Amino acid sequence: MHQTLLLCISLLLAVSLFVMLGQRLRIPVPIFLVLSGLVVSWIPGVPRISIDPDLIFLIFLPPLLYEAAWYTSWKEFWRWRRIIVVLAFGLVVFTAFAVAYVSQALIPGFTMALGFLLGGIISPPDAVAASSVLKEIKVPKRVINILEGESLVNDAASLVVFRFALAAIVSGSFIWKDAATGFFSVTIFGIGVGLGVAGVFYVVHRWLPATTRINILMTFMAPYVMYLAAEELHVSGVMAVVSGGLFLSYHRHQIFNHTVRIQGAGMWATVVFALNGLVFILIGLELPVIVNGLDGYSKGEVIWYAIVITLLVIVTRMVVVMFTSIFTRIVGGVIPVAERRPGWRGPIIVGWAGMRGVVSLASAQCCQLKS
Repeated sequence: MHQTLLLCISLLLAVSLFVMLGQRLRIPVPIFLVLSGLVVSWIPGVPRISIDPDLIFLIFLPPLLYEAAWYTSWKEFWRWRRIIVVLAFGLVVFTAFAVAYVSQALIPGFTMALGFLLGGIISPPDAVAASSVLKEIKVPKRVINILEGESLVNDAASLVVFRFALAAIVSGSFIWKDAATGFFSVTIFGIGVGLGVAGVFYVVHRWLPATTRINILMTFMAPYVMYLAAEELHVSGVMAVVSGGLFLSYHRHQIFNHTVRIQGAGMWATVVFALNGLVFILIGLELPVIVNGLDGYSKGEVIWYAIVITLLVIVTRMVVVMFTSIFTRIVGGVIPVAERRPGWRGPIIVGWAGMRGVVSLASAQCCQLKS
């Protein structure tokens, strides 16, 4: 117990120091934290860290998603809803297909189910990583809005693909009709659960007397209640947190006064900073453990496979984003769109802003523990 507490404190201290150093060197924080964790992991005497994926999903994911939903403008989310849906659902599924077919042909012994599993792991970009990298660059506000909206929804799509592929590997069968039906059902019912739980919190905040501290404390409980309720009903906990967070965010001026909003924003910013920093440094710290767990493949083969799959994911995202831009120009004269002439700079930035993060880490860890 004492060692675990010491490790947590040491990680938080390391995150703070590395963030300050990264800002001084003007290196994007996520990249610097991953590299710093990798360097630290090779220091003699540093304990090898193996993360329980359930802890990643349960402890890290709900508050990070909730905070992102809370500060997402519903007006902007609705304005860019078409491109967000295409990127969050269409691109995730298309990427999973592409990765499945290429990995099956490239890697000996790889099946389609394993390919879809890999696709589900690496398909969702992380808005935290993208925003951290892009904040030092002047980019159009619409690009940030699209990336943030995409990140709110694509995690659910990728996790559904991941879970169905994992179930197919365990059962030895994969039925497309059942997978498609399950995909939409867990998503829709997950949204319903999130809105239902958010409605309860709305009533409590609106009609029951509470102090500022109690209101802020309940905002930290809300994402966990949404996530756990949805997972208990075997629907998407991610979509529950996202939909519930958007609902409460839209009504925050009705249920919270300015004191709660200001103090809550400061507390949430600190907590999210710590969680994000821990996730990225843990990625680097655990890399040696992952490398040591490679059985049957040489490091050269693994690096080659990783390069090919990485290039495939980058090219797939760029192609889909540019095709969407061209398609928007074509249909812009027929149906109303947010921006009829998106140009080429914005789509290129959106295409390149596809860094992976917490969901991919947790999914990969889940596979490692089950294997």
